[in-house]
Amino acid sequence: MSGADVTAAAARAAEARARLNGTVGALQAELEPRRLASVAKAEVLDGGNRAARAGLEAARRNPAAVAGAGAVLLAFLNRKRIARLLAKKKP
Repeated sequence: MSGADVTAAAARAAEARARLNGTVGALQAELEPRRLASVAKAEVLDGGNRAARAGLEAARRNPAAVAGAGAVLLAFLNRKRIARLLAKKKP
């Protein structure tokens, strides 16, 4: 190997090392725990907002179904009171 070959190889190695350091730096920034947490939080909030909008739109399209579901929920939550009222009225 001549001196020019060694110099060229050293230059290529330095260039590859610089690219690798840049990649490692980018990965470290991308995988920072605070950043990961904020990205996850944003995705969860976005998904929740989309689900809420879809539910609201479905409720607007089907108000009778929402009223029925609300009635069933209220009956379920008050089932003991309803059972007591019905038990008292029997002769």
